Amino acid sequence: MLTVTAPRTTPTGWMLRAVVSAHAVAIAGQPVFAGVYLTGDYAGLGLHAAGADVVTSIGYLQAIVAIAVWVRLRQIGPFLATMAVVAAETVQYVAGLDGALWLHLPLGVMTIVAVVVQFIDVWRRPLLRKEAESA
Repeated sequence: MLTVTAPRTTPTGWMLRAVVSAHAVAIAGQPVFAGVYLTGDYAGLGLHAAGADVVTSIGYLQAIVAIAVWVRLRQIGPFLATMAVVAAETVQYVAGLDGALWLHLPLGVMTIVAVVVQFIDVWRRPLLRKEAESA
């Protein structure tokens, strides 16, 4: 009897999934905190600032994990996508501190979309070592 098993994601792939998932959850809170502030509750600004620290920190952690994916699984795509998000988040962070809302708001929307796309990508396919995929 022939059995076919689906390829399994590696532990490094699971680590990327975990970090991207945490990143998606954290970044989803940012517009909520901004909305609290914009409705007149000034405590929302503190929550938004703390959320920015968390989101940015998770982004940098994701960059480290993406390097591990690149080295161990020989997949550069997650690293390049993560670096694009981290760059956008860094600009986003500075724009928020400077009060440049003309940049902060649209870049925030684009960054959230990018993280959600990454979330979908890492969960829709197994993260395997490149040599294993071609076999």
